[in-house]
Amino acid sequence: MYRAFFKRFLDILGAIFLITLTLPIMIVVWFLIKFKLKTNPIFTQSRPGLHGKIFKIYKFKSMSDEQDESGNLLPDELRLGEFGKKLRGLSLDELPQLFNVLKGDMSFIGPRPLLPEYLPLYTAEQATRHDVRPGITGLAQVNGRNAISWAKKFEYDALYAKNLSLALDVKIALLTIKKVIKRDGVSKDGMATTEKFNGHN
Repeated sequence: MYRAFFKRFLDILGAIFLITLTLPIMIVVWFLIKFKLKTNPIFTQSRPGLHGKIFKIYKFKSMSDEQDESGNLLPDELRLGEFGKKLRGLSLDELPQLFNVLKGDMSFIGPRPLLPEYLPLYTAEQATRHDVRPGITGLAQVNGRNAISWAKKFEYDALYAKNLSLALDVKIALLTIKKVIKRDGVSKDGMATTEKFNGHN
């Protein structure tokens, strides 16, 4: 009952409430990005969702569009300045995903949506992460986020997909609040975020 209906009902109610509550913050962040990074404040990217269906995820840009002499984007760590780090540390870059939740692309809680190029690299067990809607936060995020290995993240994702329940979602939501306050695991040591998944790491 919770998996089939009630979770989606709570997502819709929560998204409407939080969009209304945070809209002034989103407007301020939009203008700050426009002024400080001098770029389109909204970042969109294709991600696989429930059953691997591709959707467009929305985020606030936290990195500049700086390029080298050849016109190639500079490495992430060079484009992620102090302003971007603060956005990510406070998870403000995730706010536009509330609209993904409202649309039904995502849930508040579930495995993080990753890149489509990873789809053929998953084992059968890892692929079960797509048996549920992806989330803004999830079991892997409250157990290390970007500071843990891909294998461990997928282990948590599969565990969540198999054991989805209201009690588990409430626990993850409370732990997420704690993580955001402490700003734990935002990036891997020495990196702006984390390394790409190659099917082994």
